[in-house]
Amino acid sequence: MAVYDYDVIVLGSGPAGEGAAMNAAKKGRRVAVIESQDSVGGNCTHKGTIPSKALRHSVKQIIEFNTNPMFRDIGEPRWFSFPKVLKRAEKVISNQVMMRTNFYARNRIDLFFGLAEFVDKNTVLVKGTINGDETLRAKNVIIATGSRPYTPEDIDFSHPRIYNSDTILKLSHTPRTLIIYGAGVIGSEYASIFSGLGVKVDLIDSMGRLLSFLDAEISDSLSYHFRNNAVKIRHNEFYEKVVADERGVTLTLKSGKMIRADAFLWCNGRTGNTDMLKLENVGLEANGRGQIEVDDHYRTKIDGMYACGDVIGWPALASAALDQGRAASSDMLNADDFRYINDVPTGIYTIPEISSIGKTEEQLTEECVPYEVGQAFFKDTARAQISGQPIGMLKILFNRETLAILGIHCFGDQASEIVHIGQAIMNQEGEANTINYFVNTTFNYPTMAEAYRVAAIAGLNRIANL
Repeated sequence: MAVYDYDVIVLGSGPAGEGAAMNAAKKGRRVAVIESQDSVGGNCTHKGTIPSKALRHSVKQIIEFNTNPMFRDIGEPRWFSFPKVLKRAEKVISNQVMMRTNFYARNRIDLFFGLAEFVDKNTVLVKGTINGDETLRAKNVIIATGSRPYTPEDIDFSHPRIYNSDTILKLSHTPRTLIIYGAGVIGSEYASIFSGLGVKVDLIDSMGRLLSFLDAEISDSLSYHFRNNAVKIRHNEFYEKVVADERGVTLTLKSGKMIRADAFLWCNGRTGNTDMLKLENVGLEANGRGQIEVDDHYRTKIDGMYACGDVIGWPALASAALDQGRAASSDMLNADDFRYINDVPTGIYTIPEISSIGKTEEQLTEECVPYEVGQAFFKDTARAQISGQPIGMLKILFNRETLAILGIHCFGDQASEIVHIGQAIMNQEGEANTINYFVNTTFNYPTMAEAYRVAAIAGLNRIANL
C-alpha cells in the first residue's frame, strides 16, 4: 500500500474543498484532495447547484418562448420533456468538471478518487482508488465532504416513483402530477422547474408561510406566483406515510388529507456526509444530522483539523462554502487574510428568483429600529418592459434617521445579480453606507440596476415631511 506525505489533506472537492485546496496551494503548501465521486466538483456540480440552476434556466427560456406573442409567428407553444431539458444541464456539468480539473492540475494539487476514512488525526486511508487502497499523511486536515438529502427510513426511496433531490436528476419521463414534500429552498426551486414544464405540483410545507426566513412581502409574492402557475401550496402539514404502487404515489398527511400523484419528490432536509469517515478514530462526533461542530475559525476540537461547507450546517450555500474553505485554510496556515463568513446574500433560484441580504421588516419591527422602505416595481422600469420580465420588485430598508441601509430584498428576474449592488453599499463603513448613494449616482439607462435609484427616491420621499 502506497503512503504519501502532504502539508494539507482536503476531504471533498466541492466549493468548500476547492476553496481550501486552492488557497493552501497558492500559499506554497503541498496539497492532496480526496473525492468520493469519479470526478471533481462535489455534489454542488453533479447533484445540486449546477444541475438545478441549469435546469431552471432552460425551463425559464421555454416559458419565455411560450408566453411571448412575437414567437407565435414562428409556431405554436412547445413543451419539452424533463429528460430533454436535463441534457442541457449535463453539458454544463461536463464543462464545470473539465474547468475544475484544470484548476487542480494547474496548481499541482494531487487528486485521489476514492472513499476516505480516518486512521488517526494525521492519517487518512483512501479506499478504492485506481491504484487500490492508499494512505495519506499530513499535519493538517480539512473536512469538506458536503451533504446529501436526508431520507427517512419509513419511505421507500428505491421505488421508481419516489425521488429525492439527488435522484430526481435520473427521472426518465415527465410526470403529469408531482408531490414535492418540503417547501424550503430546494423544494421551491423544483416546484418552479416542474410547474414551468406544465406539471401540476402539490407543494407540502411544514411551516405556516413559504420560506418564512424571508421578508414577508417577498414570501407572499412567491406564494402568489406559485399559485398563479398551478402550484398548490399546503401549509402546516406533516407526512404520515408515503405509499407507492406501479401507477402512482399516495401521500397521507397527519391532518388526514390524502394526495395522489404520478411521482413524489422528497426535499426535506440534508445530512452531512460524515458517516463513512470513521470520525471516532480521531475523537470527533457528528450531530444527529451528520454535521461537525466548529468554532468561529472553522476549527474542530481536534488540533490541526478543520471543517467547512455544508458539513458544518448553516448557511449551507455554495457561495459561502467556497469562502469558508479559503478562510479555514488561511487560519490553518496562520495567514493574515482570515475572515469569518457571515455576510452572505440569500439566492433562491425559483421563477421568478429571489435574493436578499440584511434585516427583514419583521426583524426591524421586533428590534424597534426606526426604519423606512423604498420600493421600485420592475413593471415600471424600462429594462424590464423591454425584456418582457415585468414581475418583481426591489425593496430597500433604511434607517429613517441615519439613512443607513439595513436590508435589501429583491424578487424578480436577475434578483441574485441585482442584490450585490446594495450589498456593496451596505458594507461601507460609517456615513458611506447611505441610501443617498443611489440618488447621487448616475446609473446606465435602461438597466435593472436603475431600480435602486427609483427605490431610493421613493424611500426618501416617504420621510421628506416627517
